[in-house]
Amino acid sequence: MVDLTLLGSLLLAAFGVFLFFRNGFLKKIEESKGDTTAAATVVDERECRSREGGDDIIIVGAGVAGAALAYTLGKDGRRVRVIERDLTEPDRIVGELLQPGGYLKLIELELQDCVDEIDAQRVFGYALFKDGKATRLSYPLEKFHSDVSGRSFHNGRFIQRMREKAALLPNVTLEQGTVTSLLEEKGAITGVQYRTKSGEETKAYAPLTVVCDGCFSNLRRSLCTPKVDVPSCFVGLVLEKCELPFANHGHVILADPSPILFYPISSTEIRCLVDVPGEKVPSISNGEMAKYLKTVIAPQVPPELHSAFLSAIERGNMRTMPNRSMPAAPHPTPGALLMGDAFNMRHPLTGGGMTVALSDIVVLRNLLRPLRDLNDAPTLCKYLESFYTLRKPVASTINTLAGALYKVFSASPDQARNEMRQACFDYLSLGGVFSSGPVSLLSGLNPRPLSLVCHFFAVAIYGVGRLLLPFPSPKRMWIGARLISSASGIIFPIIKAEGVRQMFFPATVPAYYRAPPVK
Repeated sequence: MVDLTLLGSLLLAAFGVFLFFRNGFLKKIEESKGDTTAAATVVDERECRSREGGDDIIIVGAGVAGAALAYTLGKDGRRVRVIERDLTEPDRIVGELLQPGGYLKLIELELQDCVDEIDAQRVFGYALFKDGKATRLSYPLEKFHSDVSGRSFHNGRFIQRMREKAALLPNVTLEQGTVTSLLEEKGAITGVQYRTKSGEETKAYAPLTVVCDGCFSNLRRSLCTPKVDVPSCFVGLVLEKCELPFANHGHVILADPSPILFYPISSTEIRCLVDVPGEKVPSISNGEMAKYLKTVIAPQVPPELHSAFLSAIERGNMRTMPNRSMPAAPHPTPGALLMGDAFNMRHPLTGGGMTVALSDIVVLRNLLRPLRDLNDAPTLCKYLESFYTLRKPVASTINTLAGALYKVFSASPDQARNEMRQACFDYLSLGGVFSSGPVSLLSGLNPRPLSLVCHFFAVAIYGVGRLLLPFPSPKRMWIGARLISSASGIIFPIIKAEGVRQMFFPATVPAYYRAPPVK
């Protein structure tokens, strides 16, 4: 009897040990299965939180437009998710000059401190050079606070400051990832699909998705008609150990074949941008570019900058950037909006891109402020319809001026075009309203399309007057007629692309909502 009891105890103990190890083994198997599906579980949870979640707005891209928009909407209490392909400091040769009109928008968005502590330089106007002559064009800043002026800086430093400021807001999430597509349900955009930094494919949902992923956007085709023109390329160099002929001014040289720009980007560096017409530029790798700059461009550079220009060529740190132009031609899509260079580009000659982007952000912010529930899709659509109309005065003025000035400032074998170029230089050299008017348009301080057209044709008429006085001749009269025709051929196609009705008669364009004035 004792032996049977002992045997039973041993059998029960062995069975208990078996169960212990079996359960432990099964637990390990479940844990290993859990490891293989952990990423998917995290993604599912993230998607659930996002859909049920809490994001009010998704912003694709954290450049100037994306970072500024994230801070602005976050400050208004919106829950914002920003997805940016690369959160390291950008290194670009454009987007380095902010016009006074753009700086005023920066103040309105409470982002003016982002130009502090990055060695930004104040800019008070332009200096224009042609055939050895120079004229200074000052911004009309008399009516503004003493802090208002243009600013020039390293583009990447400015963007990083705005990203840092946006990331400090508790309701703004800045995430590194690559957006691969927009998510669509029943004709409306509901969010984005993207690849995280670790390579996971995931989705994010929000009532409104704002795409501002720059000039190389791969998402714009579904939201607009992209008619991208590339009239030229910029070749960028950095000059050191030299001073500009006119301190704290941008310099534009009306060179042959097209303009050259100089402006400070720090207390010790001057950016030089050489415009090369066409989409192809001489090769940098085989030395053709250095030869072109030395033989064609260097002789046209002001003497004060000549040696520094040659030294910059010798250092070899040359970079190129295509100059893109794209009119805004949106496909109004529920749940989505395009902004920045993804939506609208102009030749960067006048440095107006950031001013347009910041102005657009102010318009969008004012439109969204009264709308507390972005999930109310019909109301959101009606509000956003007004965005395209309200942005037009600033955007169309800067876009049209940029395209027209580039064509006027470029050399041409056509004598009438060259007369227009000379007339423009002389007109601006007159001073007074003849310089302050166009410069106020260029700087974004006076975004009035009608004023732009008036000044443009005033230049053309001034050019005709130069030809006919003191003694007109049949040849000069013919050149004058061609000059007017040439001027019309420059500006009217640009106005047509911008939209005549939207540009000059925005009040006649149907809109459901007008932004209230900023107090």
